[in-house]
Amino acid sequence: MSAFGGPLIIVIWLVFVVGLALISRQIWPQQKELNRKVIHIGTGAVVPLAWLFEIPSVIAIPCAAVITLITAINHQWRFIAAIEEVDRNSYGTIAYGLAITILLALFWPDRPDAVTAGVLVMALGDGLAGLIGRQLKTPQWIIFKQTKSFGGTATMAIVSILVLMILSNVTNHIISLPIAIAIGLGATGLEQISMRGLDNLTVPLGVGLAWSALIP
Repeated sequence: MSAFGGPLIIVIWLVFVVGLALISRQIWPQQKELNRKVIHIGTGAVVPLAWLFEIPSVIAIPCAAVITLITAINHQWRFIAAIEEVDRNSYGTIAYGLAITILLALFWPDRPDAVTAGVLVMALGDGLAGLIGRQLKTPQWIIFKQTKSFGGTATMAIVSILVLMILSNVTNHIISLPIAIAIGLGATGLEQISMRGLDNLTVPLGVGLAWSALIP
């Protein structure tokens, strides 16, 4: 594949994800959280794709920084409403881009597994927790004015652990089940105590740093 092939595929994927969010907004206009979760989950695939196509840091880091800047601008002026249309004050999209940028700066390209672990736990664990937790009638509680539920919290923990174990199995970085559980529960704890979407920053960074420290 040419030097431009990998980045082009990633750009096409991002356009597809944004398009899917816009379509979901048209079909389910009352499900405002769904639009953001489509973006949230879909964007998580960017890092594994960058790893697959061996995107160099001189491209990956500036691109992540520019996308973070674009999300910050969109947060302020809502050019693409589907990304920010949510029923609470959240800086999640900005924090998500910032987390990816920081992880890339810290670990790319030497430890792409650490970046991937942090991003996928956030994308899939938190993303599915937000979708499933709203559908299940389970006990709820409030932390820092953020409503949490048993269903969403359990989903976050289970999916996070599964993501770490699967990532371990498809790479040469072996992780034991106790360590996967510890990191997954740690990520769940960070998600519980973060407010205004800042878990999109703390969870990926926490998982990425823990993975890099505990898994050779």
